[in-house]
Amino acid sequence: MRGKSTASGRRLFWLVALAGYLAAGSGCAWSPKSINSQGVGLYHQGNYDGALALFHQALSLDPNNPNFYYNLARVHHQKGRQTKDAQELEKAETYYNLCLDRDPNHTDCYRSLAVLLVEQGRKKDAFTLLERWNMRSPHLADPKIELARLYEETGDLTAAKEKLLAALQVEPNNPRALAALGHVRERQGDLVQALADYKRSLAINPAQPKVALRAAALQGQGVVAQVPVVNPPTTLATRPGPLFR
Repeated sequence: MRGKSTASGRRLFWLVALAGYLAAGSGCAWSPKSINSQGVGLYHQGNYDGALALFHQALSLDPNNPNFYYNLARVHHQKGRQTKDAQELEKAETYYNLCLDRDPNHTDCYRSLAVLLVEQGRKKDAFTLLERWNMRSPHLADPKIELARLYEETGDLTAAKEKLLAALQVEPNNPRALAALGHVRERQGDLVQALADYKRSLAINPAQPKVALRAAALQGQGVVAQVPVVNPPTTLATRPGPLFR
């Protein structure tokens, strides 16, 4: 085991050294985004330490990129979950906050930090985090959608529905808000309206396989809803909350 660990350490050392050399020497061969992508690859291979090393390398070249802080936070979050290591979770929280310092409307970061807080039994802090975001950015649908998610996960479907309706007042054609509203209404037993919400969401953004499955399941039960006529916005940006950015 010692020999295998030593060999793995050497591979990691040379990988990080090579990343630094190429980034410094060639400029374009290994850009910060390219190094970041390599880190994502290592993460998916289960090499968390290698991923962290490359994310730090990318950050050293682009220290104000919020997504690099987000990626570091996600790795520490995952390590902390697996090992029950409080220090890893503290690092995750720190990097999430550093991400938000650089992008005060980073939806995926807010969501992940709220999850971390709930996992630690700090549900009140999670609500405070998202409520403050909503107060700072009342023109955005995302804070309301994330609050609705948190309300739903804590069993308050009425509050979740209210937040999603508020999100749609701000962005009437937001496919995430419509899909989430359909899910809440389905849980409440309002199947006709749920199917209508799903269909409207899919009319705006058809690339939602889970939403399409729910719509098909309701139709399979004999639920009927009018197909909405929707004029999608010229530019549609969907943010499904990926593990990395």
